[in-house]
Amino acid sequence: MAVKIRLARFGSKKKPFYRIIVSDARAPRDGRFIERVGTYDPQKDPPSIHVNKERIVDWLLKGAQPTPTVVRLLKRVGINTVAKKVV
Repeated sequence: MAVKIRLARFGSKKKPFYRIIVSDARAPRDGRFIERVGTYDPQKDPPSIHVNKERIVDWLLKGAQPTPTVVRLLKRVGINTVAKKVV
């Protein structure tokens, strides 16, 4: 089973709010997920990012693949996902 760390969109039209989730790669974007590990709110100034670092590191070590957008968000909060070396 391929596991991804990706964003699920919530909120109303023109006011997005995202949850950072761990899900099966075959599941739909806003559908079934394994675990919620954080949130991202681009509407605030500056955009707010809240993550559970321990759980994200644990999933990365288990082999979960983050999407490119999630990689950028994790770099902002200080989690390096390159080459399985997690800081």
